[in-house]
Amino acid sequence: MIAFRHFALRRGSRLLLSDIDLVIQSGWRLGVIGRNGCGKSSLFAALQGQLESDAGELDMPGKLRLASVAQETPALADLAIDYVMGGDEELAAALRDEANAQERGDIEAMARAHHRIEELHGYDARARAGRLMHGLGFAPETHERAVKEFSGGWRGRLNLARALMCPSDLLLLDEPTNHLDLDAVLWLEEWLRRYQGTLMIISHDREFLDGVITHTLHLNQGQAKLYTGNYSAFERLRAEQLRQQQISFEREQAERAHLQSFIDRFKAKASKAKQAQSRMKRLEKLAGTEAVRAERAFSFSFPQPDRVPDAMLQLGEVRAGYPLESGEGHSTVLADVGFSIEAGERIGLLGPNGAGKSTLVKTLVGELEPLAGERKVHKDLKIGYFAQHTVESLRAGSSPLDHLQDRAPGVGNQVLRDFLGTWNFAGDRAFESVDGFSGGERARLALALIAWDKPNLLLLDEPTNHLDLEMREALADALADFDGALVLVSHDRHLLGMVCDSFWRVADTRVEPFDGDLDDYARWLRSRGSQAKKAEKSETKPAAPVESPEERRRKAAAQRDQEKTSRSRVKKIETRVATIDAELGKLEAKLADPAIYSGSTAELMKLGQQQADLRKEKESLEAEWLEIYEQLEA
Repeated sequence: MIAFRHFALRRGSRLLLSDIDLVIQSGWRLGVIGRNGCGKSSLFAALQGQLESDAGELDMPGKLRLASVAQETPALADLAIDYVMGGDEELAAALRDEANAQERGDIEAMARAHHRIEELHGYDARARAGRLMHGLGFAPETHERAVKEFSGGWRGRLNLARALMCPSDLLLLDEPTNHLDLDAVLWLEEWLRRYQGTLMIISHDREFLDGVITHTLHLNQGQAKLYTGNYSAFERLRAEQLRQQQISFEREQAERAHLQSFIDRFKAKASKAKQAQSRMKRLEKLAGTEAVRAERAFSFSFPQPDRVPDAMLQLGEVRAGYPLESGEGHSTVLADVGFSIEAGERIGLLGPNGAGKSTLVKTLVGELEPLAGERKVHKDLKIGYFAQHTVESLRAGSSPLDHLQDRAPGVGNQVLRDFLGTWNFAGDRAFESVDGFSGGERARLALALIAWDKPNLLLLDEPTNHLDLEMREALADALADFDGALVLVSHDRHLLGMVCDSFWRVADTRVEPFDGDLDDYARWLRSRGSQAKKAEKSETKPAAPVESPEERRRKAAAQRDQEKTSRSRVKKIETRVATIDAELGKLEAKLADPAIYSGSTAELMKLGQQQADLRKEKESLEAEWLEIYEQLEA
């Protein structure tokens, strides 16, 4: 259990959190949300002992094992898999002791080290580290590469794998989905649902939060409020609480006006003096309910394009890839690609990590020339391209106005400043250097520069990295209103679901329409993984001896019995899941009642635990159902 008592936190002269009383129970998966700058990362720093409280106390168990993701990775010569294994510091120390004992020839020390390594499950640590790396998108051949050979984004994934490798009671994750693709996000979501310790996570991916967390901590205006349930439940509860608060405020204001009117009219009359005094006391005792301060929603839009031609862009029998480092020949990533974009189409690209989604986008843009085949574009095509490296390509030392002037030579400064103001770079912000901008501000500027050109086709490759929830919602609204065509690669399922009308799957060098939604895609990924495991097992399995007719009949009968049992179990699971859904509906209705928050905390905690237990049981049953169903299909 972690307890904050009258806790306050300050960064420099700014008070971030004030008088926080909060208890976090063991085993909770807690999403920490709030606007940028509200104190989320500072709260994590306090939990790690990197930041002293300004007032109050923070109580944590003395032997709490804490894991978090390092923000930077030095250019190490260590192998990537060894770096990940180093996340388990206790095991790393035991392995060092073993190596030192071997070097000295100390048999007793070697025996002690072996025993300790066995206690820590160290002999399968390399395999565990490999599974973590595979889940986060590292191909097997990269596991033995030096850390320094990876780019910044991939080093971030190594740091995440290292944190997951560390045995922990409390795991702190600050924006873990940044730089992950959709497949890695889905894998991480599954891994975190199985995590046995207490999880605190900062994320701007609402679908990811919905899939992982059991509780939500909302930081707002120096206060912290705890909600039971995932992000969607928090939104519903908070909306209802704000509605009730506004009703109470308006009722109280009406009563205040009525009392004050009576006092003003009769306080000077002797016959009414007593009644006036009584109403003055009543006026003083009114609660002083605050009006709801609506958080100003940030919004922007992409200007409507001048023309939107019908057949905008086509790839015919294209082979796409990259030149080999040797300079001789090419590496083919995609083959026989027939892809076309028509006016108004809104396409989401799905596919496993490394399958070629970014390669396809670069080929569509024209950044990569086809190795074979033909790329046809309409004469009126105007592309707006956001790549994963776009934010880093902003010119150091230059302001938003400098960047826009480069794109619009000869346009008056006031016109440019008015445009930047619509993207929240108003006033002096238009003259500030991008060097001091956050990642989210840089991404917003990059999108603004794209919008200025009034494109009729947007090609966006992971545009939500660095964007907070508010900005992601604004981007979803802007893309929904955009009249041109769109091709989107993103790990943000909420954005994909909001703006895309169709999906194309990029896998096994092919690009083809995907007939399904994002849930279907997640199931396809899981089935793909299980099929790969089956294929791997079949490759290593020796040839089976020829069976007799009696043996075949016996096995067929056993298989029929197994299928009968499996189908019976599927029905039981479906019945139980339906019951759980009904129970969860009743619990959510109770938790949506604002009155419950003014009652017993123990009762609220009990309901929250019931909800968490039911969700955990449902997840387990659905996983079992999927496994049985796949066996029956096979």
